[in-house]
Amino acid sequence: MTDLSKAASNSAADPSARIEVLLVGMNGDLRGKMVPIKAEDKVWKNAVRLPASTQSLDIWGDDNDDITRISLTLGDPDGICVADKRSLTTLPWGPAGSKQVLATMHTLDGNPHYICPRAILANVLKRYEERGLTPVVATELEFYVVQPDFRETGKPMPPKELVMQGEAEGFQLYDMRATAAMEAYLDTVRRYCDEMELPADATTAEFGPGQFEVNLLHRPDALAAADDCIYLKRVVDFAARRHGLKATCMAKPYGDQAGSGLHVHASIIDKDGKNILDAKGGDPVKLKSITAGMLKTMQEAQLVFAPFANSFRRFQPGSFAPDKIDWGFGNRGTAIRIPDKDGPAARIEHRVAGADANPYLLLAAILGGMLLGLDETLDPGPVTSPDTAPENPEILTHDFLTAVDRFRASSFIADIFGAEYQRIYGDTKRKEAIAFLRTVSSFDYQTYLPRI
Repeated sequence: MTDLSKAASNSAADPSARIEVLLVGMNGDLRGKMVPIKAEDKVWKNAVRLPASTQSLDIWGDDNDDITRISLTLGDPDGICVADKRSLTTLPWGPAGSKQVLATMHTLDGNPHYICPRAILANVLKRYEERGLTPVVATELEFYVVQPDFRETGKPMPPKELVMQGEAEGFQLYDMRATAAMEAYLDTVRRYCDEMELPADATTAEFGPGQFEVNLLHRPDALAAADDCIYLKRVVDFAARRHGLKATCMAKPYGDQAGSGLHVHASIIDKDGKNILDAKGGDPVKLKSITAGMLKTMQEAQLVFAPFANSFRRFQPGSFAPDKIDWGFGNRGTAIRIPDKDGPAARIEHRVAGADANPYLLLAAILGGMLLGLDETLDPGPVTSPDTAPENPEILTHDFLTAVDRFRASSFIADIFGAEYQRIYGDTKRKEAIAFLRTVSSFDYQTYLPRI
């Protein structure tokens, strides 16, 4: 993001221009305040405040004070929204001169609040800084574009341009006809990214009808990489609105189509800018060791990679969404893929998370697992290849409540996220999981009511 010149931008601003101060909640949702552009100084004087409970709301918007004990129990106190000037950028869909900025919640005594996902990731990055190391991170976001009538129909439908007689035309992987059919929308996505100076790279059509992927370039700043990802989610959403469509990052919007993932590429550089994962020009052990660290913590962190009931519909055998805890060189069927092991581009690709994951919590979990492999030498076990696979590998759970229980019991999670955040996040998700368990679906009725 650029450090925009307030004088230049405000002089050309529409009278209704605004700056949006944005906080990221536990579910990756954005909440905040619109401040008139003429009052922008309030943002930089840390005069924008919101209740700390803003970042503990569940998927339905409930503050769950009985769980969190940071809302009504305390009188729902304010926190300070400390805007990160590095994330200041334009608001392409707003009135001329409008801006947006991401903020980290602070307590009134000036410390980052434990409930803030940006603060959690920043704390993990401090551990790397103490070791003289810097993670280099990029994300790849998959998402679907659907018709806007989902509120009336109660289900998603592909854009009309990709439908023939009410049915999707079929798989569209890398199909340039699909990108051409959605060219107007994708052009708006690219324009918004350009205006915001988001480091968006390639855009491809994915398997499902109306499913696309946008790749973001690597950043030697994992917090900025998470900011890029959350902004990209916003871009695809508002671009869809501009074209009378809806963009969704649901992990599995269609039962019979591919799910949407959020893949993370990561390497680590030292103070001299050298990639320490380079197996040929550096340490031949580190790449496998940090891979082992991520594998070792994968079950405990799965709730971060799959934070909703719908997320678990994506983990299906025989799909590109991994259900086994394994790794491989260039193997897109594994949980951890190593695209390159030699040279400056040596890195891992973490392929487990769905597009619905909170990018800050996701990177905190991944980088936390990598730390284990930096601090001790770990063995990732046998490699998975097209010809061989380990016998009886550990698997990821297909059950929301099991993932919740593993998260709540994990000492690794308590260390990376903090024990109080572990409690609040875990208990809130347990409430969500139980709500879905108690809900009898129309498919239940269709299957069992006539037969049992």
